[in-house]
Amino acid sequence: MERIDARGKTCPLPVIETKKVLDTMKEGSVTVLVDNAIAVQNLCKMAEQKKMQYSSEKQSEDCYTVTITISEDSQTTANQSETVSCILDNREQKTVVVLSSDCMGNGDDVLGRILMKGFVYALTEQEHLPETILLYNGGAKLSVEGAETVADLKLMEAQGVEILTCGTCLNHYGLSEKLAVGSVTNMYRIAEILANAGKVIRP
Repeated sequence: MERIDARGKTCPLPVIETKKVLDTMKEGSVTVLVDNAIAVQNLCKMAEQKKMQYSSEKQSEDCYTVTITISEDSQTTANQSETVSCILDNREQKTVVVLSSDCMGNGDDVLGRILMKGFVYALTEQEHLPETILLYNGGAKLSVEGAETVADLKLMEAQGVEILTCGTCLNHYGLSEKLAVGSVTNMYRIAEILANAGKVIRP
């Protein structure tokens, strides 16, 4: 039986580390130690997606164990699933961040791109993450291959933040095949999200 001590590690690290161990196994069990109930839910969700048996137990207020068992029957499913997703308790419900340009502010575009990169990174460090990030017009350039903001957007996506980029905007800029994070959306969905948002942040 393999054992992973993921206490003190934030999402998605417990899931990623467990997945790496599972990917090296044909059968057997992995017991993961975590320090919060949300991490337990994330691990159980992953096991469920991979059609693996799992169980969890609360050892103390800051120690939980999750045991995941892999068999030959579940190995194929495990190898096919590459998604790492997290259930979080730190997303601020109905908060939407709108990125409508790859620059932040007016005046100097070079400075504006530096500021926007810094803003997206700063979002990852907030105590409460937004529920959704919408990218349209020039903002669509922030979620495509080669953009310096992709890594930070992926980090937030792994923590449950919905990342949506306007498909019309990607087409306009010739970037339809280069989306690197999140999914494509349309103006109806954008309007719906904004209409129902509790708070909209526009840098």
